[in-house]
Amino acid sequence: MDVPSNFESIEYGPAPEASGSATDWIGKHRGEFGHFIGGRFIKRKGGPRFESKNPATGKLLAAIAQGSSEDVDEAVACAREAQPSWQGAGGAFRARCLYALARSVQKNSRLLAVLETLDNGKPIREARDIDVPLVARHFYFHAGVAKLLDSEFPGWEAHGVCGQIIPWNFPLLMLAWKVAPALATGNAVVLKPAEYTSLTALLFAELAAEAGLPPGVLNVVTGDGRTGAALAANDCVDKIAFTGSTSVGRSIREATAGSGKALTLELGGKSPFIVFEDADLDSAVEGLVDAIWFNQGQVCCAGSRLLVQEGIAEKFHAKTMRRMGRLRMGDPLDKSIDVGAIVDPIQLKAISDMVESGREEGNSVFQPKIDVSSTGCFYPPTLITGATPSSPLMQEEIFGPVLVGTTFRTPSEAVDLANNTRYGLAASIWTENINLALGIAPKLACGVVWVNSTNLFDAAAGFGGRRESGFGREGGWEGLYPYLKRRRRNVVQAPASLGDRGRAETDSAVSKGIDRTAKQYIGGRQVRPDSGYSLTVWDAQGKIAGQVGLGNRKDIRNAVEAARSAVGWSQSTGHQRSQIIYFIAENLSIRASEFSNRIAELTCRPTADCDAEVAASIDRLFTYGAWADKFDGAVHGVPLRGSVLAMNEPLGVIGAFCSDEHPLIGAISLMAPIIATGNTCVLVPSESAPLSATDLYQVLDTSDVPPGVVNIVTGLKADLVGPLAGHNDVDGIWYFCEAGLIRELESASAGNLKPTWAESESRDWMDENEGEGRDFLRNATQVKNVWIPYGE
Repeated sequence: MDVPSNFESIEYGPAPEASGSATDWIGKHRGEFGHFIGGRFIKRKGGPRFESKNPATGKLLAAIAQGSSEDVDEAVACAREAQPSWQGAGGAFRARCLYALARSVQKNSRLLAVLETLDNGKPIREARDIDVPLVARHFYFHAGVAKLLDSEFPGWEAHGVCGQIIPWNFPLLMLAWKVAPALATGNAVVLKPAEYTSLTALLFAELAAEAGLPPGVLNVVTGDGRTGAALAANDCVDKIAFTGSTSVGRSIREATAGSGKALTLELGGKSPFIVFEDADLDSAVEGLVDAIWFNQGQVCCAGSRLLVQEGIAEKFHAKTMRRMGRLRMGDPLDKSIDVGAIVDPIQLKAISDMVESGREEGNSVFQPKIDVSSTGCFYPPTLITGATPSSPLMQEEIFGPVLVGTTFRTPSEAVDLANNTRYGLAASIWTENINLALGIAPKLACGVVWVNSTNLFDAAAGFGGRRESGFGREGGWEGLYPYLKRRRRNVVQAPASLGDRGRAETDSAVSKGIDRTAKQYIGGRQVRPDSGYSLTVWDAQGKIAGQVGLGNRKDIRNAVEAARSAVGWSQSTGHQRSQIIYFIAENLSIRASEFSNRIAELTCRPTADCDAEVAASIDRLFTYGAWADKFDGAVHGVPLRGSVLAMNEPLGVIGAFCSDEHPLIGAISLMAPIIATGNTCVLVPSESAPLSATDLYQVLDTSDVPPGVVNIVTGLKADLVGPLAGHNDVDGIWYFCEAGLIRELESASAGNLKPTWAESESRDWMDENEGEGRDFLRNATQVKNVWIPYGE
């Protein structure tokens, strides 16, 4: 077609990108790649290999080494050796190295983009204009982080060696999201790229070495899921960061349970794309194209569930189908292409099978008349309507260019439909009414909300989800905490529980003068334990001090239901929560001598020490009363004509196991930050000295604490860890007790992938630096980033 004809037809002609630079680089390595360990490629003769193919053509690109557990061990040992020097070199040195990495990405941007397209199948425009610039941005941003780290994070240090496992949908960008913060904070890295898409990770490692990154700081071990499992299981890895499917993320949570490894998971999604009747429909349609057909829909936060207000649904669907017919699909190296290739035949079949199952259910399936290449892994853009909210099409991640739509009538129904999923990664809201948008955004159970926009990302704004979309954030200041740990002082192992002196003794006669058993505190009422049994509490002299209810699974269930029902607490103002926490402090101070005497009875500590614990408990309540209306979010500085609001939101229901040391302040130090930030809680108090917590019942009753906000279940931790950590209506678990139960706790939490904060090392709860502060507030909340573009 000649130029004049192009002007008349207004049609795109082919604009192929040359692939020579990428194929030349592959050829330089003779089409075979080993692992990158200690600053160089390691090739083992005769070792197992797997093929990396171009998904658009099916042609072989390279043969890549299949990593073994021995390969992983070697890489981890190399990282372990390099890490102390890397951290010790200081923030300024690390900043210069990360700056050099950013510059190297920019100088090799076209090579990286072409190689990414060949390996992954995404359109070259996306790799060139979105992925690679964001990669450079992450290294620039984190170069600044490295320079500021000591002043902004005093008292924190790197974990050590980070094992990072990334997926195939954004191979290079996911590398940057993980490697940049890890290196900036002083960690060394062992990276396991996806089996389908390893080439850009290997190229980046080579460029990093050329840019002067010290050997061993970044290592790349290639392979399939077995290699990733070996990395997650390696005892010398201090932190695991995983992005991928929810099922694999759950298995990693179970595999790392009790190991002491820090863990972040960025998993699947089924994100809603909500269109209200006052939206700019043409803009919303263009947004929808980016939401679901960007990267062929192989995006964890893809807007794959279309929710349209009923009055405009027919019009909007018609506009969408018309726009789908103009999407261009074909050779991903063609710069005029909108939709490229699916990464692998296996994924292509999975997408096709899901769509066909939807067709068999009687749903309407629309696919535009687009030429689909007979070679390569291509699947046409698809719109499915008529599916019920419970249909697998609406509930399960398809991970392809498939949009499933339904309608709603009212904003509240839109919220209910949007939240009707086990995932919670992202959402997109389209309306010209900013009041409506900002009213809906906090109600959506997800980590990111885009207003009149979609799929916006930046290094300065954290990304991550909740529920079965995982936990932790990547990017921004909030994305640094997972790669850091507090330096601890005077750490000692917590003593074993004193409350398990034998259940046989709980049936023995209670000493004279003890005539009642402290009940459970559930839903604002004192209730008898379901078991009908009691647990004897012994004082420091070995005499019976009292009895408490022996809690069981049903007591936990009732407590969680009560906590879940107290929905008004999270919607109350910070000022209101502040006042109630002050009331608790005030009423505790009135009964200070009674609580001091109880502590003295249980611990045999001097009266002055017991008085000090009560006074510190009152002071701690005042601390969190002060924080309740002051733990603010932020406005992120992203390169956008608009704002990104980082909102601190409560996790929901938090189960907390209290330390045996300092039985009063140990419980208040967990309860107060949990409720100050809008959560409700189920507390399991000190097993050896629970009476200090049960004495709080009347204090809570007289302090206007709404029913269900604080629930207290006494009993044996060994009996209660599994039911509480495994409960799917619990959103987070805190545990500050002996190490023996951490593995069970973390493994049980994998059911709904709730975040856990478990420590077996004893804290000094009387010390302000260790017993209170932003760590507790941060672990009680999660950041929701709301993107709000503005202007015409």
